[in-house]
Amino acid sequence: VQLQASGGGLVQPGGSLRLSCAASGRFASIDVMGWHRQVPGKQRELVALITGGGDTNYADSVKGRFTISRDFAKNTVYLQMNSLKPEDTAVYYCNAKVRSRSFYSPTDYWGQGTQVTVSS
Repeated sequence: VQLQASGGGLVQPGGSLRLSCAASGRFASIDVMGWHRQVPGKQRELVALITGGGDTNYADSVKGRFTISRDFAKNTVYLQMNSLKPEDTAVYYCNAKVRSRSFYSPTDYWGQGTQVTVSS
């Protein structure tokens, strides 16, 4: 299973970016997909996640500004980031809990990370 993330870049404060992450390979299903972020010297933190049923969860710091969505047919998760702030600057990693067989426990997979920089 591979996760390919894209969409990072440099944006001014108040701007928007959309991240995408597509899962490929052989598997039965994906339970949860999400986005985490990390800055140097700090632990990786959860930004948002979306379950197989479409339920979502967000970090308090991004509520009302970020929206996570999922295209189940394409095994792709998106993160729409609006009203970006300098403190959103980080490397963003996508994550998926994947079942290789339907009755197997899920395994965590991570994308390669994409840099988001918010600066004037």
